[in-house]
Amino acid sequence: MRGMKVVRMIKDQSTVASERVADILAERILAGDLVPGARIKQDELAVELQSSRIPVRDALRMLEARGLVTMRANAGARITSLTRRDLEVSYEIRERIEPLLLADSVPNLTDQDLADLCDVIDRNERNADVDQAIALGREFHWITYRRHSCPLLAQIVERVWDTTQSYRRAYMRLALVSGGNGGESGGRTHDIEHRLLYDAIAKREVETAQAALVLHIRRMRTSVLRLGSSLERSGRRSGAVPGSSKPSKRLTGLYTTSLRASGCGG
Repeated sequence: MRGMKVVRMIKDQSTVASERVADILAERILAGDLVPGARIKQDELAVELQSSRIPVRDALRMLEARGLVTMRANAGARITSLTRRDLEVSYEIRERIEPLLLADSVPNLTDQDLADLCDVIDRNERNADVDQAIALGREFHWITYRRHSCPLLAQIVERVWDTTQSYRRAYMRLALVSGGNGGESGGRTHDIEHRLLYDAIAKREVETAQAALVLHIRRMRTSVLRLGSSLERSGRRSGAVPGSSKPSKRLTGLYTTSLRASGCGG
């Protein structure tokens, strides 16, 4: 009996260690510190985090299940890199699922929820930082969904958000730097759309809120894909787009180019 307790304790400690590594890596990926396509060197990561290789390997499997990491035999682990079609499908999923989540949540939102939405909108309208804008955008939408009763839908939405976040960040950086390239008007279009969505939610007009949400997601999809195509055409002419041997299909170059344009990264 005592031996079983010791084994269980060791397993629990290993799980905690793996979750800690997974949390650190996920934070770096979502913050843009690790870019799509980047290789993860397990030995170096284990040394950096003062961990053995087993928790690192288990952490990578956790992140693979979340769609943040891609693991292949004899090729190691890399930050997930999406094709143009991957992005198209991801936004199509959002257009179909998020309105369902919203409709389930809106009738149950409280006055405090509406006040929280107003607070996020106000903070975002005063904000000029891309990373903060992304965090506030996620906070805004999750407040609108917080009274849902469909955890499966919420899990799907969160996964799609996580796997596309690097590309949204890349687009928003370029939009702000270029003064609205792609129709963003310096990124303020988001604020207008959030206001429209809030007004419909506050009036409990579910169908109107769903329509506003679909429009918001669809515009973002169009902008990200259009800007990605523009960058890839430019990269093929100059031979400067990194990240793939097939730049016409990979959008890794969008992320790297955006960092250079904004003065961030190498």
